Amino acid sequence: MQIRAVQRILGLLLMLFSVTMLPPAAVAWWYGETALQAFLLAFVAVLGLGFLAWAPVARVRADLRVRDGFLVAALFWVVLGLSGAIPLMLAERPHMPLVDAVFESVSGITTTGATVLTGLDDLPRSVLWYRQQLQWLGGMGIIVLAVAIFPMLGVGGMQLYRAEMPGPMKEQKLTPRIAETAKALWYIYLVLTAACALAYLLVGMSPFDAVGHAFSTVAIGGFSTHDASIGYFASPAVEAVAALFMMLAGINFTLHFLAWRRMSLAVYWADSELRAYLAVLLGAGAVTVAYLVGYGTPFWPALHNGLFQVISFATTTGFTTTSYELWPGFLPVLLIFVSFFGACAGSTGGGMKTIRFLLLLKQGVREIRRLVHPNGQFVIKVNERTLPERVIESVWGFFSVYVAVFVIIMLLLMATGLDHLTAFSAVAACLNNLGPGLGEVAANYGGLSDAAKWLLCLAMLMGRLEIFTLLVLFTPAFWRR
Repeated sequence: MQIRAVQRILGLLLMLFSVTMLPPAAVAWWYGETALQAFLLAFVAVLGLGFLAWAPVARVRADLRVRDGFLVAALFWVVLGLSGAIPLMLAERPHMPLVDAVFESVSGITTTGATVLTGLDDLPRSVLWYRQQLQWLGGMGIIVLAVAIFPMLGVGGMQLYRAEMPGPMKEQKLTPRIAETAKALWYIYLVLTAACALAYLLVGMSPFDAVGHAFSTVAIGGFSTHDASIGYFASPAVEAVAALFMMLAGINFTLHFLAWRRMSLAVYWADSELRAYLAVLLGAGAVTVAYLVGYGTPFWPALHNGLFQVISFATTTGFTTTSYELWPGFLPVLLIFVSFFGACAGSTGGGMKTIRFLLLLKQGVREIRRLVHPNGQFVIKVNERTLPERVIESVWGFFSVYVAVFVIIMLLLMATGLDHLTAFSAVAACLNNLGPGLGEVAANYGGLSDAAKWLLCLAMLMGRLEIFTLLVLFTPAFWRR
C-alpha cells in the first residue's frame, strides 16, 4: 500500500475541489449576499487542508496500484462530502447543523438529490448555485476530471479511473491513454450540459434556472432551485427538455463518443444495454399512463406526468412534476422499483445499472436451457461478443451484496423508528442515488433522526461507489502486504 502516494493524491484532489467554492462566491458577490464570506472561508479551509496533506509528501513519486486507487476513491468521496458541508454550515441561510449539512453535501456530490431543505425559493442564489454545482461535479465524477489533469502533475490515473467509473464493463477505454479517455468523457459532458442549458433558455427558463437545472439534469442529480422541482414551471416544453436530456445522460457515454467519432447513430441501436434501457422506459411508461387513465386522470395530464415521472425515476434523476406519492394503486411503488434498474453503465445515472439486469436475465434463461439440455454448452453474449464467466460471476456477486446491504440498512432505519414503507423507500432512494422516496421522505428528509441521516449518507456513498469500492476497505485481505 502506497500510503504516502495516496496522501499526496488526496491533498491534490482537495486543493482541486477548493476551487469549486469560487463560482458560488462570485454569485454571492454579484447578488450582494452575505454567503460570500462563507464560501471564501470554505475555500481557504479546504485549500489549507489539501495543502497540509500534500506538502509533506509533495516529492513522493510512486506508481498507484489497484488497491491504492480504491482507497483514494473511497477516501476522497468521504472527505468531499464532509468538506462540501463547510459553506452550508457557515452561511447565515440556511446555516445548517453538521448532520444536515453533510447530508445535503453528500446527496449533492453523489447526485442523489435527497434534501433536508425546505423553502428553496427563498434561499440565497449562491447557495442554490452551489447545490446544483455539487451535483454537476459529482455526475461525471471529479476524480475522472482529476485523471485528465494528473498526468501533468506526474500522477498516473488508471487505478483511479477503474475505482471511480461505475458498472461491470470497467476495462473499456475510448482512447489509448487514460487521461485522453477522461478528457473525452468530460468534453461530451460539457457539450450535453451546454445544450441542455440552451434548450431550457429557449423554452422560457431564466438564465439562472436554466444553467442550474442543466447541471442537475445532465448529472442525473435531481436538485432544483425550487421546492416544486420541475413542476414549478408548469410547462410541458420544460418537461420535454428535461425528459430528453435525462434520457441522453442515462446512456453510456461511450456510445455518445463512438457516435460522434463515427458520425453515425447506428452505434446506439446496436447496443444491447441501450435497447433494454429503452424497453424499461417504454414498458413502465405505458403501464403508468394506462393505470392513471384507468383511474380517471385525463389522457394528456396522464401522458406527460406519467412518462416524465417514469423517465425521472428510471434514470434515478428524481425530478418531480406532481405529487406522485398520491397516485393510485401500485404506481408509487412501481416508480421506486424502476429506479433499481437505473441508467446504463458508463452514464451519470445511479441504480444497479441496466446491463446487470440484462446479464441476470440472460443467465436465468441459460439456466433454464441447461435444465432442458444438461449436456449443452451455452454462452452469454452482449453486442455479439461472448462474455467471460468472470463477468457473470461479478454481477451475481454484486447483486447478492447489494441485497444484503439493502436489508441491513433498512432494518437499521426501522430500528430508529421509521415505518417499513419509509425505511424501504429511503434506502432505495439513497442506495440507487434517486432522491425522492415515499412516506415520510416523499417531500424531504428533514424530519428524520440524526442516526437515520448518517445511515443514509452511508447508503448514498455506497451507491455512488457501487458498494464494492467502499466494502473492500473493510476486508483484511485488502490491508495485507
